[in-house]
Amino acid sequence: MPAQSQSSLTNSDSKTLADILVSLGALDSARAEQIKLSEIQTGKPQEEIIINQGLVDESALVKAKAALYNIPYIDLTNIPVSPEALSILPQEVAMRFKVFPVSIDLPNKQVVVAMADPLNLTAIEFVEQKTGYIVKPHAADPAKIETMIAAGYTTSLAKEVSEALRESPSRDKIKTLDATKTGLIREEKVAEIVTHILGFAVKARASDVHIESQERATRVRYRIDGILQEKLTIPRELHDALISRIKILSGMKIDEKRVPQDGRFNFKTEDEEVDLRVSTLPTTWGEKIVMRLLRKTGGVPELQELGLRGRALKNLQDAILRPHGIILITGPTGSGKTTTLYSIIQKINTPKVNIVTLEDPIEYKIAGVNQVQVNPAAGLTFASGLRAFLRQDPNIILVGEIRDQETADLAIQASLTGHLVFATLHTNDSSGALPRLIDMGAEPFLIASSVTAIVAQRVVRTIHADCKTSYSGEPKVIEEMKNVLGNLWPSARDNTLYKGTGDQECANSGYYGRIAVFEVLPVTEKISRLILERASSGEIDKEAREEGMITLKQDGYLKALEGITTVEEVLRVAQE
Repeated sequence: MPAQSQSSLTNSDSKTLADILVSLGALDSARAEQIKLSEIQTGKPQEEIIINQGLVDESALVKAKAALYNIPYIDLTNIPVSPEALSILPQEVAMRFKVFPVSIDLPNKQVVVAMADPLNLTAIEFVEQKTGYIVKPHAADPAKIETMIAAGYTTSLAKEVSEALRESPSRDKIKTLDATKTGLIREEKVAEIVTHILGFAVKARASDVHIESQERATRVRYRIDGILQEKLTIPRELHDALISRIKILSGMKIDEKRVPQDGRFNFKTEDEEVDLRVSTLPTTWGEKIVMRLLRKTGGVPELQELGLRGRALKNLQDAILRPHGIILITGPTGSGKTTTLYSIIQKINTPKVNIVTLEDPIEYKIAGVNQVQVNPAAGLTFASGLRAFLRQDPNIILVGEIRDQETADLAIQASLTGHLVFATLHTNDSSGALPRLIDMGAEPFLIASSVTAIVAQRVVRTIHADCKTSYSGEPKVIEEMKNVLGNLWPSARDNTLYKGTGDQECANSGYYGRIAVFEVLPVTEKISRLILERASSGEIDKEAREEGMITLKQDGYLKALEGITTVEEVLRVAQE
């Protein structure tokens, strides 16, 4: 880059690249002064000195250059792919100039382009001539641009979207119904888009897919390892055709857009088959669809695979081996309660016992288990189903959720008449489950004699093994961990913690897969006495800790020390 163009683009306050790196916290001021001195002595630009000495990472350097030349910086990690933008710029051009088209503004004929060198006027001019659009350059990390070009173009729907758009009526023109066509947009093009969306969901291990219409475009988000990530934007004109296609597959009414609908269908790839539960919702800009992916292959994990171990695992196994009693699994929506229940059922499922489950909905089908779907419209509720179960000679009963006093009373009666009962409850921790049952109207003396164990759980993302790195934790973080763990803190342990640096396989997140953190509270004699006294959850929790219960946060911190997850993840799910 010529010196004059650099100086003309530099901010008026004449801050240098080294100064900006100091303000970003990527460089200390003493090192910055050395760089400035070296620039005077050698005549080399600061950027060259910084790169040669390897003083900062590439990302910090790109951010600093963007600030220096007053060019917007864009982080491509969380940017969705726009097939419409990709369709106007060939992959060869993108690779040659290290540029990636991010989004397109059709009315103003503008395209936002992420560039490794946003000051490369030759590249900007070439892209403008090739596309016919005005380029709005943004600075981005060269490595991330290469990753996006490799992943974006190969998995993009650029061809399908542009062909479907050609057949879609323009916003400005009067619509003409062509009787020779089966629809306004050929069905197979939209079918390819739906197949691509679902194929990516399976490949990316997503649990849910959100297709939501907005004012200018339709965005597609995937819940991967419990976190929603926007991966794709589709032109607004294709939204209705896309929704109609999914509604046809799900067996819904395509002309009914005013009320929510539910449906389901199967999707098969070369490697696996998934069952999709589909839900629609009318919103301001059109119907929103959420698809829950339920994998038919892979089976139910073992309790140890879920993250249960040590004293918590032993306490739960002891409770499972009893012939009667209630075992409660607690936690918010999406904390993996159902998966834990299925793991337990799988463990105790033998031809010698009759297991009946009452679920809403049935997520996995388990051979040898009598699973019943709740159907309130037909009068089959948790309470009525549970009443019918008692006439079916069961040994083990699973109740999807205790929602009211009637279900709570029936579950307690079932356990007192010699049945082993499993149920879920929406509470934040294990100790809060007991007062919740009392609030529902259950008698304390019945709860004390029927409930044998309570499990609380949360789900955390696990560090991606291929890009795991260690670092020294901040003193205040280590101090807080020591306070929470107390005598559980390993002796002769240093301040080393772990995180993922991020790579292509984990989509630069640093995480791959999930594991649960657990808190298992066995109902001992002292806890039973507290229940009879209608003690608060705080008093029950205090007693359980004194008896050696490992809390959610403690279990999370132990897993962070072992390098299974990060401290940030533990705090995200288990911070009181």
